[in-house]
Amino acid sequence: MIQELSYVGVASPHVDNWRSYGPGLLGAMVKPDGPAGAVRLALDDINHRISIHPGTADEFRYAGWGLANETDLRAYVEQLTERGVDIHWGDADLCREREVAELAWFCDPWGLRHELTWGKAATPNSFQPGRVMRGRFVTGDQGLGHVVFQVPDMNKANEFYADVLGFRLSDRIVNGYFNVRFYHINGRHHSLALAEFPGHVGFNHLMLEYENMDDLGRAIDLLERHDTEIMQSLGRHTNDLMTSIYITTPSSFQIELGHGGLVVDDLSWVARTYNKPSYWGHRFSSAARTRAPGILNPIE
Repeated sequence: MIQELSYVGVASPHVDNWRSYGPGLLGAMVKPDGPAGAVRLALDDINHRISIHPGTADEFRYAGWGLANETDLRAYVEQLTERGVDIHWGDADLCREREVAELAWFCDPWGLRHELTWGKAATPNSFQPGRVMRGRFVTGDQGLGHVVFQVPDMNKANEFYADVLGFRLSDRIVNGYFNVRFYHINGRHHSLALAEFPGHVGFNHLMLEYENMDDLGRAIDLLERHDTEIMQSLGRHTNDLMTSIYITTPSSFQIELGHGGLVVDDLSWVARTYNKPSYWGHRFSSAARTRAPGILNPIE
């Protein structure tokens, strides 16, 4: 019943760096601050999609998943409760902060928080990109983009995200270095991916997709101005056909900036297994070889 990745939130001691990084490099629109000085970024007419909260360390806080309406939300919560998921309803203050009509939340088996919502606030014709752009971000019925989490046990993770939560497998990449599963909830090839990393849990990256290839190219030209490093060079993925680059952010996790992602149709889609992630490119930089792959924490 989940229909979109609606929003994400992280905490960081470098929250103020996002005030220039978000609009000047990504092309997002800075919106009025949230509680406690959280930086909020919009990518479309939804009031805000990305929140960076002040914090003493870089930390993944939550992913927000949108459902169609209140009936779907309540039916889904009932279904998850019957499957043993510990659901908590957000109070009025939390709903105001997230700008949603209703919210229920839970944590996955390793503590990653997920929020289920409906009625995310939007202001028609409000989005203005933070830099010159030829097009817009690909959102709409495909939602925000996609998130990639590292999980210690792929089988256990798949049981939770696919069998319990209902994410639908698009395909997977398996070889001596990768064990990654990709899941869709709408036409976007994947809104969620899980990468096995034994002994750890983490938030690897957020993908944002541009409508126009020139906007991706312009972002690459702006990297040096914003003191941003390339983690993986420009390349094209085998499974979702996205042409993209992976870059650093002020807050440890990476952002994948892409164009031309595949749209799937559940009536005809067949999941495949690939043995490599890219047709070409996506070469790891020296920075990628020496740094943690995102906001990563060991499992005790």
